[in-house]
Amino acid sequence: MVQRMAIVEEDLERLRASLVLSDVVQQYVALRRVGRNWVGLCPFHAERSGSFNVRDETGRYKCFGCGAGGDVIKFVQEIEHVDFVAAVESLAAKAGIQLRYTTGEAGDRQRQRRRQLVEAMGKAVEWYHDRLLNSPDARGARDYLRKRGLAGDVARNFKLGYAPDDWDQLCKALGASAEVLRDTGLGFTNKAGRMQDSFRARVMFPILTENGDPVAFGGRILPGSTDPAKYKNSSETAIYAKSKTLYGLNWAKNDVVAADQVIVCEGYTDVIGFHRSGVRRAVATCGTALTEDHVRLLKRYASQVVLAFDADAAGQGAAQRFYEWEERYQVRVSVARFPAGKDPGELAVTDPDALRDSVEHALPFLGFRVNRVLNSRKLQSPEDRAQVAGEAMALVNEHPNPEVRKLYAAQVATHVGIPPGDLVAIAERRTKAPTIRVAPVRRIGTAENAEFVALAMLLQRWDDIAPWLVEDLFADDIARRAFLAVAESGGAVEAALELADPDARELLERASVADVDAEPVIEARNLIAAATRRRLAQSVSSTEPAQLRSTSDARLALEEIDNSEQADAAAEALLGWLQGVGEVTE
Repeated sequence: MVQRMAIVEEDLERLRASLVLSDVVQQYVALRRVGRNWVGLCPFHAERSGSFNVRDETGRYKCFGCGAGGDVIKFVQEIEHVDFVAAVESLAAKAGIQLRYTTGEAGDRQRQRRRQLVEAMGKAVEWYHDRLLNSPDARGARDYLRKRGLAGDVARNFKLGYAPDDWDQLCKALGASAEVLRDTGLGFTNKAGRMQDSFRARVMFPILTENGDPVAFGGRILPGSTDPAKYKNSSETAIYAKSKTLYGLNWAKNDVVAADQVIVCEGYTDVIGFHRSGVRRAVATCGTALTEDHVRLLKRYASQVVLAFDADAAGQGAAQRFYEWEERYQVRVSVARFPAGKDPGELAVTDPDALRDSVEHALPFLGFRVNRVLNSRKLQSPEDRAQVAGEAMALVNEHPNPEVRKLYAAQVATHVGIPPGDLVAIAERRTKAPTIRVAPVRRIGTAENAEFVALAMLLQRWDDIAPWLVEDLFADDIARRAFLAVAESGGAVEAALELADPDARELLERASVADVDAEPVIEARNLIAAATRRRLAQSVSSTEPAQLRSTSDARLALEEIDNSEQADAAAEALLGWLQGVGEVTE
């Protein structure tokens, strides 16, 4: 059984007794004295008149607007979004109180070891930072940061630093044991058996936990460096796990909570760029892809996640994970739209308004990816439209929610000029849309895409689709004449070309070499369904009893053609009806 650590109750009481509640609260909230109480605007909900009361005599706070209340530890938990132990440890560190734990010596040693490593990292942060601000050898780093808009207050606020181009200056300056240097990743033992600095000649970005504990570094080379590694990040240690750490969350979390939105970037300078532009809810992964642990951490602060990087770069596997996380953690993932070729760090310097707009007009994750495909090329031919439709529907069908798939399918259909029902049916069945890859050719219209696919499959996979095709399925006259030529030739390409007229021959020549990825029977059913809808539309005005009964039966069969168990029978019945049998029998 895993034994949970608890803080000795005597230490908790000593901590509470040493703290003045109003002093702690005023680090976050402006208070004014009103009689025996302090009053201000509640930090836990939006209000215009102060209903937030703090009473030092009792050590309790209370908001009469939203009902929030508690003691000093509860306040830190709520305002910093941390658990009880983290809140106590944060307060104890500031008050200079040494805490003890009830899990015995092993647990106590583990806590002490963590504090020792964090303290060493904190000293390294200050040492690198002072080096950047004051050392002559850091002039190149200061010039680089100034050109990137990262100097002055920005460097101070984010504690940027500089690692000198030397072997062991940090190791010597910290005065820490070799074990601590190795366990923090600040140093390593070289071949000569001496401690050596892990980072050299780099601008340093300290990485802190959401509670503000320094646990790692990211180092960037300066222009002109011969080091092939542009960025170097701390290795994982006892206090640093990349999959559970987000750069900048310690600075961003209050704004994230207020907006119920967090922006996830790829780089440290992107995060700083957002903050400089007044959008202080940006964080970054630390050299890894976004993980489930990251999402679980972010869910504590916000329900909306905006990706400030290329959503397609992660590929299909990442998309499936995002959809799973949306469902599991009830978050919504969207994608910021940046001007072509620009990243957040650059926009923060050149066009901060565009950076802010990119987040305001973020698109849902699937919508962003689908839009990119739809706008990827001009739709100059039926083949262009079919290919774009196929690529877009491949993305749509990754989504697990059928209602979402159908809505996006309708958008795709409207864009490419295909009847919405055709693509909605694909989204419902979650089948693959046909993809046609041929060179641009003379446009023959937008309604013939499915007919072109059928002709291509007829020439290339005669036995699989021929039994399902008849002349009445082809609405386009050229495609109909091409079908008759292929049918008469028995699927022989050369013979079909000889039999076809010039326009039909041109269509068949392209169909014979088209790269078609589709299911023959499904494509045939789609043609049958489309032809049935056309015939039903033509017969809508009829008042003849027999005709009315026939069309009613056809409509029932049309509904059953999407049912996997009855599809074949329904398709056969509709084929007979289309050829003039007059009744639909199954």
